[in-house]
Amino acid sequence: MDAEGTAYNYHDFRKDGLDLALVERMLAGVGADTLVNKRGTTWRKLTDEQKAAVETDQVASLLVANDALIKRPVWEKDGVFRTGFAAKDMDALQTWLKS
Repeated sequence: MDAEGTAYNYHDFRKDGLDLALVERMLAGVGADTLVNKRGTTWRKLTDEQKAAVETDQVASLLVANDALIKRPVWEKDGVFRTGFAAKDMDALQTWLKS
């Protein structure tokens, strides 16, 4: 991002905090299937009841309480959200961020 001259604001969930309103906006933008990281150790440590919350309106609260469950990075521009940082998607991401 720096090398491309793209301006950004970095928000570290763990240091800067994460509130319910932000998580709800992210969920509305990309959905739980995209936002929830089901491949990490945090997911594996959840109880079956907690995992089931992903399919309910409790998913936002679960993500606030367990921020490591959120796939990173999450990009926001003008209220639109995207996730990920795959090298193959960099050109499209840069174009989106600069538009």
